[in-house]
Amino acid sequence: EFDAVLHDSHDEDQIHLRPLEFPLPMQGLAVGTKKKGDEQRLFDVLHKLEMEDACFKVERHPSTHETVIRGLGDLHLRWKLEKMSQQYKLEVSTTPPKIPYRETITKKAEGHCRHKKQTGGAGQFGEVYLRIEPMPRGTGYEFKDESKGGVIPNVFIPAVEKGVRQALDTGIIAGYPVQDLRIIVYDGKHHAVDSKEVAFVSAGRKAVIDAIMKAGPIVLEPIVNIEIVTPDAYMGDLTSDLSSKRGHITGTTGRTGALAISGQVPLSELSDYQSRLRSVTGGHGSYSIEYSHYAAVPVQTQQQLMSQFKAVAEED
Repeated sequence: EFDAVLHDSHDEDQIHLRPLEFPLPMQGLAVGTKKKGDEQRLFDVLHKLEMEDACFKVERHPSTHETVIRGLGDLHLRWKLEKMSQQYKLEVSTTPPKIPYRETITKKAEGHCRHKKQTGGAGQFGEVYLRIEPMPRGTGYEFKDESKGGVIPNVFIPAVEKGVRQALDTGIIAGYPVQDLRIIVYDGKHHAVDSKEVAFVSAGRKAVIDAIMKAGPIVLEPIVNIEIVTPDAYMGDLTSDLSSKRGHITGTTGRTGALAISGQVPLSELSDYQSRLRSVTGGHGSYSIEYSHYAAVPVQTQQQLMSQFKAVAEED
């Protein structure tokens, strides 16, 4: 995980790396195999390339289900892809990495599910009542059991939490992990014979989904701090360009023969920004980004993400 400072010049791209808590830069590509059955071989080859080159990184993102390779720039990544093809005879497909959106809630709500299933043999029974409430950005999630009197036996509380985690990990409205909420189980019921782990897993999952849908769910996007170093002559073009990307300027600082522009911008708006900066400044600009925080996406963007998720779910 690095903060990458990309320096464009007519000759080559230079990068200085600083440790970061969020895997944003360097230049990245999501890779996949063109041939079925080559997945393990892809991981083996990528591991070899990573071991021999400290500036080449491989990431696996559980939330987006992507394998992402990161390098010093377009040329660096193209060289790695060519090596995979010629030396290892491995053909891969590439796409831009997906944006790591998240979901959260905006108000308190309660949820309930009664899981009851009766077949020829033993049945399944589990009932869960819970409430949820928002937590500050970046705090993850908290699970609490406040049920009393053994309405849900202690042995089944981990099953309830397992079901809750299943729902949070896969997303509710747009398919992205849910964060920054507290889940409190406060009541429920069990059956002396039919209560089983699977029943409380299902009840916990459906109860938290029920609550989240009532709690004003929204989609969040990562916002990054950006610093652009450019000759003075390009300041107007770059600040205007940043504003068009839903960014805002937070300050400017004079540098020797140049100007540093500071601001914040959604990560989703910076796709191929390296090429854009090179085009505007003729190769004389540089930029760096680092993770700042998550913020709600525009309403239109949320509707698009929800529609896409619904369409995929219907296909499945």
